Amino acid sequence: MGNPALSTEGLLAYCRPGFEPDLAAELSHHAGALGLPVYAKTERGSAFVMLLGAPRETLAESIRLEQLIFARQKYALIDELTDLDIADRVSPVIDALGGKGRYGELSVETPDSDAARPLAGLAKSFGNALRPALRKRGLLTDKPNAKLPQLHVIFLSNRHLLLASSTENDRSPWPMGIPRLKQDSRAPSRSAMKLDEAILCLMTPAERLNLIAAGMQAADLGAAPGGWSWVLAKNQLHVSAIDNGPMSPDALATGLIEHIRADGFHWQPQRPIDWMVCDMVETPSKVAKRMAQWFANGWCRNAIFNLKLPMKKRWEETALCLDLFQSQCGRPVLIRARQLYHDREEITVFVHALK
Repeated sequence: MGNPALSTEGLLAYCRPGFEPDLAAELSHHAGALGLPVYAKTERGSAFVMLLGAPRETLAESIRLEQLIFARQKYALIDELTDLDIADRVSPVIDALGGKGRYGELSVETPDSDAARPLAGLAKSFGNALRPALRKRGLLTDKPNAKLPQLHVIFLSNRHLLLASSTENDRSPWPMGIPRLKQDSRAPSRSAMKLDEAILCLMTPAERLNLIAAGMQAADLGAAPGGWSWVLAKNQLHVSAIDNGPMSPDALATGLIEHIRADGFHWQPQRPIDWMVCDMVETPSKVAKRMAQWFANGWCRNAIFNLKLPMKKRWEETALCLDLFQSQCGRPVLIRARQLYHDREEITVFVHALK
C-alpha cells in the first residue's frame, strides 16, 4: 500500500531540467504576491517543482499557466504515493482518488528528466491497467470529456507516483507541455524551430491569423545564417535580414529576404514595419533596452525576441529585464514570455503594441 508523503496539496509544474530553482523562485514570487504561505519542493535535474502549503484549488486558480515563464505544464497536485508495491499500484491510486471528483480523461506520464524518461514504457502499460479500474469505480468517464478535469498520474520511479489534475483552459495542449516539431530540412539552421515554436506557443490562433499575413514587412536583427528570416519568409513576409555575417543560400533562395550588412543594435527601419525578431547573443538587459527602443520609437508593431540568461538567478534576471523593457517601451503593450522547449539558456518574448 502506498503512503502519502505529503500532508497537504499544492501545484505541480514541469520545467526544463536544470531550471527547477528558477521555476521554484517564480512560483514562490507569485504565491508571495498573493499572500499565500507556501514553499517550493524540488530537486535539481528532476524537471518538476511542487508548490506546497495551500489548497490546490486556490493555487490553481490564482497562478495560471499562461502567466508562468519557466513552466512547461502546470497541474493541481492531488497526492504523492511512495513505497508502492509493484504487484499492485492500482489500488493505492484508487484509494487516494476516492471522494475527490470524477475525471474526463487520464494521462499517465513522466517528467522530462534523465531519471524518469526510461519509465515511459511502464507509464503506458500502467495506464492500460488503471483506465478500466477507474471507470469501474466511476472515477473516469467511458469516453473523453473535456468539460471534466483531466487526471494525471506521474511516474517518478517504479514505486513513486504523483497524482494531479488539470482543466482544459489552464494547461498546455501538448503532453508534458512539449510541442513535437519536426525540423524542416530546408531550414538554414536548427534555430528556425525556436521561432516556429514561439509563434505556435506564445500567440493565440486568432493572433496568428491577424498578425501574420502575406506581404507584411519584417526585420530580423542578427539574422545570420537566416533561420528566423527563413521562418518569416515561409509565412510570406518580406524580411530585411540585418547582420554583418553571411546568410545561408537556402534563406536567400526564398526571394523574400534582403540581406543588409549592418549591426542589429544600430540599424533602424526607414518607416514603421509590422514585425521585428531578434536572437542576438548579448546580455539580456542590453537586448531588453534595444527592444524597448524599437517600440518607444514606433519602429514595429510586433516582436519576438530572445533573452540569453545568466547561469544563476535566472528568474531574478528575467523579471528585471521584462520590467526594464516595459518601463522603457513607452506605450501599452501585450507581453508574453516563456522558456520554450527548443530554447536553451534563454527565454523567448512576444510583444504586441496595443495602440
